[in-house]
Amino acid sequence: MATVTATPLDTEKISKLRSAVSGLNQISENEKSGFVNLVSRYLSGEAQQIEWSKIKTPTDEVVVPYESLAPPPEDLSETKKLLDKLVVLKLNGGLGTTMGCTGPKSVIEVRNGLTFLDLIVIQIESLNTKYGCKVPLLLMNSFNTHDDTSKIVEKYSNSNIEIHTFNQSQYPRLVVDDLMPFPCKGQTGKDGWYPPGHGDVFPSLKNSGKLDALLSQGKEYVFVANSDNLGAIVDLKILNHLIRHKNEYCMEVTPKTLADVKGGTLISYEGKVQLLEIAQVPDAHVNEFKSIEKFKIFNTNNLWVNLKAIKRLVEADALKMEIIPNPKEVDGVKVLQLETAAGAAIKFFDHAIGINVPRSRFLPVKATSDLLLVQSDLYTLTDGFVVQNKARANPANPSIELGPEFKKVGNFLSRFKSIPSIIELDSLKVSGDVWFGSGITLKGNVSITAKPGEKLEIPDGVVLANKEIKSPEDI
Repeated sequence: MATVTATPLDTEKISKLRSAVSGLNQISENEKSGFVNLVSRYLSGEAQQIEWSKIKTPTDEVVVPYESLAPPPEDLSETKKLLDKLVVLKLNGGLGTTMGCTGPKSVIEVRNGLTFLDLIVIQIESLNTKYGCKVPLLLMNSFNTHDDTSKIVEKYSNSNIEIHTFNQSQYPRLVVDDLMPFPCKGQTGKDGWYPPGHGDVFPSLKNSGKLDALLSQGKEYVFVANSDNLGAIVDLKILNHLIRHKNEYCMEVTPKTLADVKGGTLISYEGKVQLLEIAQVPDAHVNEFKSIEKFKIFNTNNLWVNLKAIKRLVEADALKMEIIPNPKEVDGVKVLQLETAAGAAIKFFDHAIGINVPRSRFLPVKATSDLLLVQSDLYTLTDGFVVQNKARANPANPSIELGPEFKKVGNFLSRFKSIPSIIELDSLKVSGDVWFGSGITLKGNVSITAKPGEKLEIPDGVVLANKEIKSPEDI
């Protein structure tokens, strides 16, 4: 790390910030000191300039092909021993606002009336029943999702699974003009605060007391994933590999497609494996970073981490991940959120590896176009697992672009009488005021565009194969 000594001006700013933050009674002492440390690191200009010539492609020892992993033990009691060392943690801090929903994103209905959270609970219940183990579920909420989630998890009280919730840190937004906390300027509502990214999962696990409690129960590994990634299911081959090889940290990566060119990738750098994000790439090399030829894999944010190692590194204050400055504007005031990402922690752990997993382990639902995929006949649902239909010849999913009329979940659902059959679809592009009947089949490349001011209805039962439709006559 190239560290720059703070200037006297910065030292003064930090001292003013520290005294302002000490008066913020809404947050804990841990949160206050964590926040001041983060701002100090940001102001000191502590940043790592990547020397492009030193980047090496990781070997198969560092990014292990999934196919080369040994099969997990066949013996049920051995499998139970493995699973009894595991905790599943879902990052549950996000709201469903981009998809037009209120409340936590994890309570959006995905399929058959089941939400993300329902599916997660069903999956872990199935594991616990099958192997007689006790894998607990942890949900890391933000102050935005905490109250709603606490009420929602009550409905699982009769399940055979322990559910624990804890909050990630709550930090004050910084006013750009003078780097003072926004809540000190009278913004006392939720808009004055922010959750500082999922890199905060490690200190928050420790500060909440959950980490020590899990260690005292003999738990060894936590499997961390986004709650909206339907592919992030417990994998015995991965868990078995990490325990046998004593890897403290594992990031699941998967081959890039053109849709993932901005995703962070793993590199070997000065003898360590580390995450390279697009924000760290010098301008001259951005196109090279996006190329699928040189950087062939990207981070799925499915992470497996040793609990003792988290405790050791958090207590030593050693997890100094790259800071991601996220500028926002609230009520005309320019503010700054400083965030960190959990994937960037990989370089601080011993024997850290990547595992190059099948694409099926990365099925995020970020938009209604993803919802169309997982609600269609392209997938089936068994024991809470969303599995791709064997009838599809192409292993890659079709590309789907829906216009702004479909952006909100409510609008999306009302525009489809039923979800079309898309097993043989390669691409779909829809724009304008388009409405779908029931029992429709889409194949090949289909483009449907309603003219401005006109409503275009696709009738029940039609088959559209390699068609461009701009009016009812084209159907």
